[in-house]
Amino acid sequence: MSHIYFDERVAQRYDTDFADMFEPAVVDPAVGFLADLADGGDALELGIGTGRIAVPLSRRGVRVHGVDLSPAMIERLRAKPGTDDIAVTIGDFTSVYVGGSFRLAYLVFNTIMSLTTQDGQVACFQNAAAHLAPGGHLVIEVMLPELRKLPPGQQVVPFHVSETGWGYDVYDIATQAITAHHITLTGDRADHTAFPGRYVWPAELDLMARLAGMTLRERWSTWKREPFTSDSTAHISVWQKVGRPTRLGDVGSRT
Repeated sequence: MSHIYFDERVAQRYDTDFADMFEPAVVDPAVGFLADLADGGDALELGIGTGRIAVPLSRRGVRVHGVDLSPAMIERLRAKPGTDDIAVTIGDFTSVYVGGSFRLAYLVFNTIMSLTTQDGQVACFQNAAAHLAPGGHLVIEVMLPELRKLPPGQQVVPFHVSETGWGYDVYDIATQAITAHHITLTGDRADHTAFPGRYVWPAELDLMARLAGMTLRERWSTWKREPFTSDSTAHISVWQKVGRPTRLGDVGSRT
């Protein structure tokens, strides 16, 4: 995560470009879900961004500490009212240690995919576990790769088309790489931004959790706890810290 993709150019329009994700119908169920798991304890958000979830969660009485690599995104967070009680550490959330003991750690809106290697994703789980108190929970919200939409020879899946822009994902199935392309149209101008990532399967995440000393507690299709099925397009997974992490060397090689 040494390269900052959410730089000043992205940060200045992030809340506008993703305005639908800031709607109460999207935010409120997530905040309620997380507040219940925090259960009066502190929460750690890995990839806090501009505070889409952290700000309303803090207003619910949960003390939030956020980690993010992008100073520009944090600057937007700090410009919002009611953020003085949110502590922030700028750094790589696969490795930075903020101290303290948290009841809850979470990554939302596909943030785990911003780690472009399996090693990075494993390190994220281990770092989250290092911050959690015994019995604490890690929550991840992430999409499922839409490989069923790819006919032979095709790599591209569109996910947004409108008069003001469009978006599409480019897959590399051999490496589990995925790049999200966002094109915004303003008059006769088109602005393009690409976000590389690595898609990851639920079973793979469960193994990462196991390596970090956590086990799966629950998995849902949405924040409203709708059942997770073979037709789900995303999942909300909750792992609990229960024991001693398994050493990576004990499970053989990884891709």
